[in-house]
Amino acid sequence: MASVKSSRSRTVAAPRENGGAKFEENLNVFKTDHFDADSYLQSKCSLNEKEIRQLCSYLLDLKKASAEEMRRSVYANYAAFIRTSKEISDLEGELLSIRNLLSTQSGLIHGLAEGVNIHSLSITASESSTQNGLSNSEDREPSDLEKWLIEFPDLLDVLLAERRVDEALEALDEGERVAAEAIEMKTLSPETLTSLQTAITERRQKLADQLAEAACQPSTRGSELRAAISALKKLGDGPRAHNLLLNAHYQRFQYNMQSLRPSSTSYGGAYTAALSQLVFSAIAQAASDSLSIFDKEACYTSELVMWATKQIEAFALLVKRHALASSAAAGGLRAAAECVQIALGHCSLLETRGLALCPVLLKLFRPSVEQALEANLKRIEESTAALAAADDWVLTYPPTGTRQSGRPSSMSLGNTTASHHKLSSSAHRFNLMVQDFFEDVGPLLSMQLGGQTLEGLFQVFNSYVNLLIKALPGSMEEEANCEGSGNKIVRMAETEEQQIALLANASALADELLPRAAMKLSPLNHANFRDDSRRRPSERQNRHPEQREWKRRLVSTVDRLKDSFCQQHALDLIFTEEGDSHLTADMYINMDGNVEEIEWFPSLIFQELFIKLNRMASIAADMFVGRERFATLLLMRLTETVIIWLSEDQSFWDDIEEGPRALGPLGLQQLYLDMKFVICFASQGRYLSRNLNRVVNEIISKAMTAFTSTGMDPYSELPEDEWFTEICLEAMERLSGKPKAINGDRDLNSPTASVSAHSISSVRSHGSS
Repeated sequence: MASVKSSRSRTVAAPRENGGAKFEENLNVFKTDHFDADSYLQSKCSLNEKEIRQLCSYLLDLKKASAEEMRRSVYANYAAFIRTSKEISDLEGELLSIRNLLSTQSGLIHGLAEGVNIHSLSITASESSTQNGLSNSEDREPSDLEKWLIEFPDLLDVLLAERRVDEALEALDEGERVAAEAIEMKTLSPETLTSLQTAITERRQKLADQLAEAACQPSTRGSELRAAISALKKLGDGPRAHNLLLNAHYQRFQYNMQSLRPSSTSYGGAYTAALSQLVFSAIAQAASDSLSIFDKEACYTSELVMWATKQIEAFALLVKRHALASSAAAGGLRAAAECVQIALGHCSLLETRGLALCPVLLKLFRPSVEQALEANLKRIEESTAALAAADDWVLTYPPTGTRQSGRPSSMSLGNTTASHHKLSSSAHRFNLMVQDFFEDVGPLLSMQLGGQTLEGLFQVFNSYVNLLIKALPGSMEEEANCEGSGNKIVRMAETEEQQIALLANASALADELLPRAAMKLSPLNHANFRDDSRRRPSERQNRHPEQREWKRRLVSTVDRLKDSFCQQHALDLIFTEEGDSHLTADMYINMDGNVEEIEWFPSLIFQELFIKLNRMASIAADMFVGRERFATLLLMRLTETVIIWLSEDQSFWDDIEEGPRALGPLGLQQLYLDMKFVICFASQGRYLSRNLNRVVNEIISKAMTAFTSTGMDPYSELPEDEWFTEICLEAMERLSGKPKAINGDRDLNSPTASVSAHSISSVRSHGSS
C-alpha cells in the first residue's frame, strides 16, 4: 500500500510542478468549508475576455493532469489486479473440487447405508440356517460371492458418482451375468437375488438419467454426445437415446440461429446461405451420428428422415418469410431462383448420407417460385405495354452495353445474334427482358416448371401481338381476340413503314429470338448437342418436340397480325372512305356498251395493288434482312387476300352470272387481262403461290362459264396469251418506272414467261377441250 500511495503522490506532484503555484492557489478556493458555488459563479460571470481565456486554459490543463494521473494509476496497479484475478480463479477451482469431493462422499455414504441392508439380509439368512441345524455356519468365513454381493452396490455408486460410464456399464453387465447364473444354479436365496436385481435396476436407471441429462446439456458436443448416446443405447433404451440425439442437434442449431437476424434491407441470398449452412449442417451431423451409433436400423432411419423433413419444412418457412416473399411478390425471379439454388445446393449434400430430401424442398418452394414467375411475366407485359404506348415504330439496332441486370449480354446460341435484328423500342425491351428472364432457369427445370414458363411467356407474347394489332389503323381484329391488350393505350402505326415494322417486330421475336432464348429451358446439354455434327436435322428437331410446338404457336400468333395487316390493306384497296367498292361487276359489264376506243391496260384497282406490293417489297427488303422469306409470304398473303375476296364476293358473281346485262366479250377480255396481270407481277416478285394460282384460275373459269351461258364461245373472242403477256409486261414497266426492253424483247428466264404459258393457257386449253 505504501508503494501505491507514493506512486499516487508522485503522479499528483507532476502536474503541480508543471502547472505552477497558481493551480494550488485556485484549488484552495474549492477546499474551504464555506465555499459558495453561486457566489463563485456570479463573481466569475464578470470576467473579461482575457480572464475567460485564462480560465479555459486552466481547465484544459487540469483535464490533462487528471488523465495523466489516471493513466499512471492504472499502470501502477495493473500487476496487483492481474494477481488478484488469478487468485480468484484458483479459488473458484478449489471450490469446485471441494464440491465434487463432497458429492463423492455423499454417494459413498448412501452406498454404505444400502450395503448394511444387504449385509443384514445375509445375516438373517445365516441365522435361519443355524436354526435349521447348520450350527457350524457361525464359524464359516464369507464366500467370494457373498463378499461381491456386499461390495457390488457400493462399487456401482462410486462409479456413478465419478461418472465413469464405461466401467459402470461393465459392472452392470457383470451383475446381470451373476444374477443369471444364480437363477440357473440356484446359488442365492430368493431374498438375496431380489436385492441384487433391485440394485442393478436402480443403478441402471440412475446411469440412464445421468446420460440423458448430459446429452441435454448445451456444452455436451461431438465425441462426448456420441459417447453418452451410445452408452444409453447399450443400456437398452435405444428409442430414447435416438430421440435425445436428434433433440441435441436441434437445440444446438437453434442456439446458433439466435445470432442470425434477417433484415428488410439485407440480401435474401446471404440470409438463405447462412440459414442453409446452419440447418443442413445440423441435419448432416445428426445423420452421421445416427448412422455411426444406430447403424441402418429401419426404425431409427425412419425417425431420422421424419425429423429432417420437419426441420426442412421449418427452414423453408423461414426462407419464404424473410427472403422469398418480397422478391416473389415484386417479380424478382432471379433473387427467388438464387435463394432456391442455394438451398438446393446445401440439401443435395445430404444425399451422401442417405437423405434425398431435395424433392421435399422443391415442393415447399414451388409456390413461391411460381408466384415470382407470374409476377416477372406480368412485369414484362406491363413494361412492354408502357413502351408500346410511346413507340414510334421505327426499327433500330439494339444499343450496345449490358442488360438490366448489369451482366454482359450473351444472347446467341449460333452464328446469328440478337444484335443483327432491327426492332422498335418496345420490341427491344421485350426481347431484353425475356433474355434476362431466361438467365436463371435452373430451379424452373428442377421444379418441372418448364412447360408453365413457356405457356406464360406465350401468353405475354400473345398480349404484345394484340397490342401490335391494336396499333393498326382500322384493324378488323375482333375485340374478343384482343383481350390481352384490354384498355391499354398504344400508339397508332400510321404509315406503311410503321405497319410493316409491327410485323418485323413480331416475326423476329417469334421466329428466332424467343425460341433461341427458350432453348435454355431444355434439360439437355446444348454445347454437346451442337458439337455433335453427325446428327441429322430430323434428329436434332425431335429432341425438343415441346419447344417446336411452342414455336408453332408463336408463329400462328404472328399470323393473326399478318391477317389483320392484309385485311386492312385489302379493304383500303377495294373500298372508298364512303364505303363504295372499287371492284364491281359493272366495271366489266359496262365495257361492251362503251363506244369509245379501249386502251387495253389492267384495271385501276389492280394497278394500285401492283404499286402497293412494289412499295411494300422495297420497305420489307430493308426491314427483313436475312428473313426475306417472311417478306415474300407477307406479299403473297396480301395478294391472296384481294383475289380471294373477289372470288368470294357473291354480289359480284350474281351480277356477272344472273344480272340484267350479261358479260360481253370486252368485259371478259378485261377480266382475263386483270387476272393475267396478277399472275405476272406475282410471278415476277416471287410470291406466286399455288393457292393464288388456283383461285385466279377459278375466277377465270367462272367468268368464262358465265360468258358461255350467253351462247358465245369465249375462246374465239379472247386473243392469244402472248398479247396479254405483252400488255402485262408493258404495264409493269410503266407502273414501276422501269425502261421498256428494246424491241419489246423479254427476258426468257423471267418467271413471267413460264407462268403465262403454264397458268392462264392451261385454263383456256382445258376449257377448249
